[in-house]
Amino acid sequence: MSESEREAVIQAACSDEYRHMNPWEIVAVLAERQIYLASERTFYRILRKKDLLHHRGNTKAPSRHGKPKELIATGEDQVWSWDITWMRSNVVGLFFYAYIFIDIFTRDIVGWEVSDIESDEVSSAMIRRMSREHNLEYLNLHSDRGNPMKGATMLMTMYSLGVIPSLSRPRVSDDNPYSEALFRTVKYHRSYPGHFNCIEDAREWLAGFVHWYNTEHLHSGIGYVTPASRRDGSAQGVIDRRNETYMRAFLSHPERWANKPKLWATPNVVRLNPEKTKAVSLVQKGNDTLESGGCLDTNQSKISCLRAS
Repeated sequence: MSESEREAVIQAACSDEYRHMNPWEIVAVLAERQIYLASERTFYRILRKKDLLHHRGNTKAPSRHGKPKELIATGEDQVWSWDITWMRSNVVGLFFYAYIFIDIFTRDIVGWEVSDIESDEVSSAMIRRMSREHNLEYLNLHSDRGNPMKGATMLMTMYSLGVIPSLSRPRVSDDNPYSEALFRTVKYHRSYPGHFNCIEDAREWLAGFVHWYNTEHLHSGIGYVTPASRRDGSAQGVIDRRNETYMRAFLSHPERWANKPKLWATPNVVRLNPEKTKAVSLVQKGNDTLESGGCLDTNQSKISCLRAS
């Protein structure tokens, strides 16, 4: 467009007749009068370039929420995730609310409660109770944007304990994947009844589930060891015994293996909402290592040690 055509667009948008309309309305009215200056998108582009697009009126300006900051856990009690799930009662439309906190590094449930209300007072009391068993200073606590998560009472409690809040984007469940995965395990557990007669029944069932999940459940995300063993450090002994078994089986009959046996492992670093650039760089680093003839694991060194012994 020529400079005079751009100026005509600006003058139309800023005129007394059209200044209270958005470009879509302006273009529609002009077309009705058999006048065409530019498309709606061109109107927006020209006005934005001239810094003439600003929120006006009494309504709240729309806000954009960027992706939450990447959180990295290299040990227990560094990053927790929590959420609330509904548990059906026998009365239609009546639910109980299960508050569950999980450590993303160890994957163990560090706190839970079943209440008949959703309230930041309940979650605030929970985190104070958990602070007696865990060091919560500098803990990153991630959740969605519900009122129990970002209510004034909950936020003030977190700040007083040195807890750093982290919030998902609105209506984006993928920003809180560890809690979502946990709730799927809860609802699809073979013993889940589907509904409960009373809140005491819901609490009793969830207490049993938490004990099973922490002490018996072999979690795929941490190398099929229990969250409790991950927290107390005994998981590494389990991993070492598995790897020794695999290596001895391989050395006994190497012809039966198409490739070197895999090594069991638990992740040393757990990321919540990882940055895409870092994920790509890790993949590229792995590809470069393979192309150069390197090895991504320590199979060869462990096989050599076993042969030497």
